[in-house]
Amino acid sequence: MKTLEPTIYYNPDLTQIINGEEVMSPSPKMPHQSASGELVFLLTSHVKTHCLGRIFTAPFDVILEQDYNHLQPDIFFVSNANRDIMQDWIRGVPDLVVEIVSPGSKKMDMVIKKDIYERYGVPECWIVFPEKICIEVYTLVDGHYMLSGSFSGHDTVRSQVLDTLSFPVNVIVQ
Repeated sequence: MKTLEPTIYYNPDLTQIINGEEVMSPSPKMPHQSASGELVFLLTSHVKTHCLGRIFTAPFDVILEQDYNHLQPDIFFVSNANRDIMQDWIRGVPDLVVEIVSPGSKKMDMVIKKDIYERYGVPECWIVFPEKICIEVYTLVDGHYMLSGSFSGHDTVRSQVLDTLSFPVNVIVQ
């Protein structure tokens, strides 16, 4: 019996440059995409209602440093005050990034990308665990991320960047 080797097609739209190295991640699974959809709807509704800026989703490059760090956060927010970074891609530091953790992306999201966001001065970083129904919110304080809140279940998520936003964590699994 003959087996076929799968053909893998390079797609630059799905590639990130992380610390100078090209990285292509597998497509996310259902819990990730479900949480992403719910968060995008919630964040976009809030940002539009209050005329705060724009919400973007992957795949869309955030170029923190040309040819060295082109990341694609799952979701991110650029405020009106920071709108000059909205060009062909995002060229600069967004106000808030959201990384949704999948079983195969734990180290990449929780350590590598979070450290990069911290190093470039992203004011707020959310790490979302859809299977645990948990969101950790990290806020930049004196150049380092501090855990400003770990929210789970029916807890109400609070953001310093989007200070009028609040929602129960469990909406990410609806």
